Amino acid sequence: MTKLYDSQAQKYEFITNQHGGYYRHDFIDHAYLYNLYFPPEAVFSTFKQKIHDIVLNYPIAQDALAGLISTLIDQPAERIVVGNGAAELIKIVSGHLSSMLIVPVPSFNEYVNAAPPDQVVEFPLEFPSFHLDVDKFAAEAIRVKADVAIVVTPNNPTSMLIPRADIVDLAQKLAPHDCMLIVDESFIDFTENRDQNTLERDIEKYPNMAIFKSMSKAYGICGLRIGYMLTANLEFAESVRKGIHIWNINGFAEEFLRILPDYKQAFTDSCTLVRTDRDKLYANLSAIPGMTVYKPDANFVFCRVPDYAENATEVTRRLFIEHNMYIKDCQGKTLNDSDRYIRIASRTEAENCALVDALTRVINSKG
Repeated sequence: MTKLYDSQAQKYEFITNQHGGYYRHDFIDHAYLYNLYFPPEAVFSTFKQKIHDIVLNYPIAQDALAGLISTLIDQPAERIVVGNGAAELIKIVSGHLSSMLIVPVPSFNEYVNAAPPDQVVEFPLEFPSFHLDVDKFAAEAIRVKADVAIVVTPNNPTSMLIPRADIVDLAQKLAPHDCMLIVDESFIDFTENRDQNTLERDIEKYPNMAIFKSMSKAYGICGLRIGYMLTANLEFAESVRKGIHIWNINGFAEEFLRILPDYKQAFTDSCTLVRTDRDKLYANLSAIPGMTVYKPDANFVFCRVPDYAENATEVTRRLFIEHNMYIKDCQGKTLNDSDRYIRIASRTEAENCALVDALTRVINSKG
C-alpha cells in the first residue's frame, strides 16, 4: 500500500482534502456530524444475516422506496422522493430545476456549489447573531425573482433553529411569487420538542414547500447514503423524481429502511443522549475565556475563537497536529471574519471533555 503521509502535518494536509473515509486514518473526528448512538448493534446483525441476498440481488426502485419512507413518517408515498443522500436531491434542484436560487449564508455549501454561478444569490444572515430576518429574506427573494429559496433548520454551521412560525410566514410570503421553499430539516431530530419544530405533519398546508432530510446525520448511517424529499406539490415531486435513476439506493440502504420502524424508541433515546452530550459540550466551551459560543440546537456547536488566539484555521491545524483531533474551521463559509469561526461536532462526553481541554491549550499558547 502506498504511504500517504510521513508526518502528522502531512496527514492534516491530506485529510483536509478528503470528503470522507476518515475512519481509516486514526484520529478523533469532531468535524463530520452524525449520531454516535445509533444504529444499535442489532441492525448490523441483520445485515450480516442477510448479506448474501443484499449483495446478490437488485434493490427496489423509487416507488417502493417511497413506500418505506411513507411508513416511517406517515405520509403518502406520492409526496416522497428518496435520494442517494440529500446531496443527490440538492444537485437536482439547485443544479437543474432552479433558474434562480437564494440561500441564507453561512449555510451548507452544497446548495450554492450545485447551482450555476449566475443562478444563485447568497443572502447574509444578521451579523453577529446569525439569525434569519424573514421579512428581508422574502423581499430579496422576490426582488431577484428566485424560484427556489432555501432555509436549513437547524442551520449548518450555526446550529441554530429557525422558529417554525417564521418558516410558515416565509412560505406564505413566497407563495404568490411562484417560489418553492426548500426547508432542510436534516438536524431537526436533535432539537428539543422535535415534533413541534418539524413541518412534516403539516406539509399539505403549504403547496410551495418541500422538506429535505438527510438521514445520515440523525441516524448515524453516513455510509448508507439515504435522504428524502417530502412535498404536497406533486408536480414538483415528479420533476425531482425524473432526475433520479432507477436504482439510486443500494440493498443495504433498502434493508435499513425496512427494519427501521422496529427501532423507533431506540432512535428517540439516542437523540436524547446526543442532546445531553451536546449541552455539556456547549457549557464547557462557554467557559473558555474570550470564546463566543452560540447556543446549539443541532449536534454541533458554532464558536468564534477569542481575539487573543490565532485564527481558526491555525487553531484547527494545531489541534490536529498536536492532539490528533479534527474540527471544522469556517474559512470556506460565506460570513464576516470567517477565519475566526469553528464548528465542533459533539461526540461522547469523554471525547468532548478531552477536546475542550486540548482546544483550551491550543488557544492559550502560540505555535
